[in-house]
Amino acid sequence: MTEAEIEALARAVRRDVIRMVAAAGSGHPGGSLSAADILAVLYSVVMRVDPARPDDPDRDRFILSKGHAAPALYAVLAERGYFAPSELLELRRVNSRLQGHPDMRKIPGVDASTGSLGQGLAIAAGLALAARVTGRDYQVYTLLGDGETAEGMVWEAAMAAAHYRLDNLTAIVDVNGLQIDGRTADVMNPAPLDAKWEAFGWQVVETDGHDPGALLAALAVAMRTRGGPTVILAHTVKGKGVSFMENRAEWHGKAPNAEQTALALAELEGGAA
Repeated sequence: MTEAEIEALARAVRRDVIRMVAAAGSGHPGGSLSAADILAVLYSVVMRVDPARPDDPDRDRFILSKGHAAPALYAVLAERGYFAPSELLELRRVNSRLQGHPDMRKIPGVDASTGSLGQGLAIAAGLALAARVTGRDYQVYTLLGDGETAEGMVWEAAMAAAHYRLDNLTAIVDVNGLQIDGRTADVMNPAPLDAKWEAFGWQVVETDGHDPGALLAALAVAMRTRGGPTVILAHTVKGKGVSFMENRAEWHGKAPNAEQTALALAELEGGAA
């Protein structure tokens, strides 16, 4: 895909997110919108995956550690052909497989059931270590929130990944600066994230989380790295693409009403990303 095509995919994901959350009347639009470009890059260019073979043992793995951003993951999976996009509007309905957090037992393309924050990096490290033990060459990617890095389990997993020199593991932190209770700097300040990850033995790459070219370059660095894991600190905007949601903590977990939905979709249809 070209960068323009990646940007178009990210816009489609953002539109899907708004429609899904609005139809459900609940969900997490803010962190889903901030992650759309990251997911579009991973699933369109970087990851070795095939929607026709979602259980291929040699596929690359993706773990959505910030499981509340499930709408964005569901949207990119549907847009890439894992299931019909029409199913997206069943988000959070009774008996729907598209739960508020992803369930690997029900949804093709989901490599781990997540939602309890802090667990995704440990799962990803385990998968990366399993690849080494079984002689497979797949890559493992996981997406965390910056607020999520307040969880102690993240740093236990970070220490283990460096100890085992898991150079087939890449963590991406969606650094949008906000969480449900406000600014991450006020709730539990994670700064300096770069120095923390470096201290735990990780290679650190910082980039613009909304620039496909920059994301591709950062992921290429991770792919070339040998001897240890890489973390990409992707600087993003919470609610990206919808003007009244951008940089607003209250849109972490709130559905838009009908008027707000129409306004958001009009902005996204107009090419805003």
